[in-house]
Amino acid sequence: MPTRRRRKEARPGEIVEAGLAEFGARGFAAARMEDVARRAQVAKGTVFLYFPTKEALFEAVAARATPLQDDLLAQIESEQGSSLDLLRALLSRLYAAMARPETVALMRIMIMEGQRFPAILESWHRVSVQRAQVMLERIVERGIAAGEIRPGALTALPMVLAGPAVMAALWRITFDPLQPLPIEQFRDAHLDLVTRAFGP
Repeated sequence: MPTRRRRKEARPGEIVEAGLAEFGARGFAAARMEDVARRAQVAKGTVFLYFPTKEALFEAVAARATPLQDDLLAQIESEQGSSLDLLRALLSRLYAAMARPETVALMRIMIMEGQRFPAILESWHRVSVQRAQVMLERIVERGIAAGEIRPGALTALPMVLAGPAVMAALWRITFDPLQPLPIEQFRDAHLDLVTRAFGP
């Protein structure tokens, strides 16, 4: 493939990476498309060619940062592995994402700027929160059907399962400088809690 063509095909990804860096450094309101272009080493018009608005770029950044990729959903749909193993894999990905500075930066933007810019809340909800909910619900449904998961109040509202992970994310954004959260130990405690709560 000619170098120029390779460069053109890679350009949207490079712009998204530059957008991630810019949003992380400045927040949503202060981030400017011309600064994204400078980080990506392209003309400002090139950024708008792929992403007509700052909100569209943010949605692409949020989609890149989400840990819930299609391979895990495919594994859930294919019924490979136990439901508890899939649940642990899903939660482990959430914690792995929280260990990345870019995810922490995006969540900080959600909390501090989401009310002023509802479009970025909607983007994050669509590409991350809804995906997590769908995966949780499918894992729980399949686990109950297979007799691997005991039905109860918890299975009626699977999003409760993500509660400790959400707490860990908020802690990292707020109190981590004062009292660093041992994220791996916290993750292990969460997975142990889920296993004990859901075991048949």
